[in-house]
Formats: sequence, C-alpha cells, structure tokens
Amino acid sequence: QVQLVESGGGLVQAGGSLRLSCSASGSIFTFQTMGWYRQAPGKQRDLVAGIRSGGITNYADSVKGRFTISMDNAKSTVYLQMNSLRPDDTGVYYCNAVPTWYTWGQGTQVTVSS
Repeated sequence: QVQLVESGGGLVQAGGSLRLSCSASGSIFTFQTMGWYRQAPGKQRDLVAGIRSGGITNYADSVKGRFTISMDNAKSTVYLQMNSLRPDDTGVYYCNAVPTWYTWGQGTQVTVSS
C-alpha cells in the first residue's frame, strides 16, 4: 500500500515562503499526474497545483505566479514552493494523484499570519 507523507508546513508571516515536500513509499509518480491540495478551515479540499509527465504544470488562479510545483521521480517526491504567502493560503496541504487515487496522508499545516 502506497503511503504519502507530507512535510514542510509551519507558521509564517504574510509575504513569506515555505517549501512543502510529499514523499511516497514507492515509485508511483512516473506516469501519474500528482497534485497538491489545500483544505482551508471549514472548507472543502481543493486542488491548487498539479504536475504530470514531462513537467507540465497547472495552477489554481489563486496561487498562479506564487506557487511552483515540481517532482523528483528518482526520490518519489513532489514539492510545492510557496512564495508571497497570504493569510488565505492558510490550511492543511495534502498531496495525491489527480484525480485522487491514494489514501490521504496526514497533511501538513500551513498558517499565514497577517
């Protein structure tokens, strides 16, 4: 069973940066689209960034130009570089396939203070 483990979250002031990592227990990324999802307090879990074979990426409008998703297939790891963070970026961040396929990990909390 594949296990996804997210890390790298924390408390940061508005305008700051964080880099999230998601590692998988097996080599599962090669032919899949992987994504980062965000669940803000009291809201549903939404896809904010995706990456597929060839490094093709897509972003939600709310994070475009500020977030960058990348993938290291050799390490079975997906990253999310988040710059110019805003309070509305606060939430728990998860990775999974797009569309979702694997059991959700525990996520990593990102809190952006104003």
